[in-house]
Amino acid sequence: MKKLVLMSMLVTWAVNVHSAELSKYTANKVQRAQSLQQQEKLNEAIEVLGGVNTSKAYDKAFVARMLGVFYWENNQKSLAIKNLDYAVSSGELKDTQAWITERMLADLLLMDQQYKKALPHYYQLVKSIPKNEKGNELWLRIAQIHYQLSEFSSTLKAIQRYESYRQPDSLTPLSLKFGSQVQLKQWKSVIPTLERLIVLEPEKLTWWRQLVTAHLQLHQTKQALSVLILADRKDLPLPEQDIMLLAQLYAKQGIPEQAAITLKRLSKANTDVDLLVEQAVYWQQAKEWQQSILYWGKAAKVSSRYYWQEAQLLLQQKEYQLALASLAKVKDPKKKQAVLLAQAKAYYKLNRIEESLIKAKKANDITSTNETKGWVNYLSNLRKVSEDS
Repeated sequence: MKKLVLMSMLVTWAVNVHSAELSKYTANKVQRAQSLQQQEKLNEAIEVLGGVNTSKAYDKAFVARMLGVFYWENNQKSLAIKNLDYAVSSGELKDTQAWITERMLADLLLMDQQYKKALPHYYQLVKSIPKNEKGNELWLRIAQIHYQLSEFSSTLKAIQRYESYRQPDSLTPLSLKFGSQVQLKQWKSVIPTLERLIVLEPEKLTWWRQLVTAHLQLHQTKQALSVLILADRKDLPLPEQDIMLLAQLYAKQGIPEQAAITLKRLSKANTDVDLLVEQAVYWQQAKEWQQSILYWGKAAKVSSRYYWQEAQLLLQQKEYQLALASLAKVKDPKKKQAVLLAQAKAYYKLNRIEESLIKAKKANDITSTNETKGWVNYLSNLRKVSEDS
C-alpha cells in the first residue's frame, strides 16, 4: 500500500515532466484534473479526464495512466486496473514512466488477487529495474504469487533470486521457502530454513515442531530428540502429544529412564492404563526394578491383566510373598498353568514344599510338560527326603 501511494505521487509528479509531450488540449485537461485532485476533488478530476477526446495515442495512454491513479485513490480498483492496463498495453509510455505504471498495475492486480494476470507484469519489471527501485521486493512478490498458485518449484526459484540480494533474514521470504520445501518434500533443505526461522522467532513453537518433523522424515531420531529437548529446556509450551513423542525418542535412543520420567508429566500418567504400562516397561528397560513393579501394580489396579507382569518382577526380586498375592489376582484362563507353576516356584522358595507340590501337580494336570513333570518329581523327592529324615 505504501508503495502504491509513492507510485501515485510519482505519476502525478510526472504530469509536469511530460506535459511538453502532450497536445496543448490534453495538457490543459491534465493540469486541470491535477489541480482538482490536489483540492481532493477526485470525482471532478476523474470527470475532467474522462471527457478528454483525442486521437493521439500517447495522449490516450497518458490520460489512462492518470485516470488509473485517480480511480485507485478513489477506491475504484477495477477501473484503476482497467485504465492502467490500457496505458501499459499501448506501448506509448517509455522508460521510467512505463516501468512505474506497470509496477502500479502489477501491485493492484496482486492486491485484487488476480495472480495469473499480475505475474507476467512482475517478470517484465525485473528485466530492467531502475537504480532507485528494490529488485528484491519484486522477486518476493513473484515468489508470493507462485506460492498462491501452488507453483512451489517456481516459488523457490524466485526466493533464490530474492536471496541473491543478500538481505537480512525476514519472516515472509523464509516462510514461503519453508512452505514450498515442505510441499515438495525437500526435507534436507527444510532443516536449514527452519533453523533460520527459529533464529528469527525462537519462541514460536511451530518452527521447533516442524524441525522435529523434518528430522523424523529423514529418520534422524537423534537430531529430532536434540531439537525437542532444546525446545523443552527453553520452557516452550509443549503439548501433550509432543511430550509423548519426547518420551518415545528418549526410548529409541536407549534412554528409558528419561522416557519414563517424561511420561510422568502427562496429565493422565497415573490413570491411563496404557501410559502406566508404558512407564512400567521403560522402568523395566532401565533395570529400575522397584519403579517398574510400582507401575505394573498401578496398571494392575486399573486392569487385572497386568498382575502377571507385576508378579514376574516380584519373583525376580525374590519378593515371594508379594508375588503370591499378585499371582492370586491373575484371572486370565490362558495363564492358569503358568500361574500355578509360578506359585509352585514361589512356595518352594519360601520352603513351603507341600503347597509347592500341590501347585506343581495342578499345573501338570492341565498339560504335562517336561517342566511340570520335572517340578513334580523334584518336589515329590524333596518331600520324601524330608519325611525320611
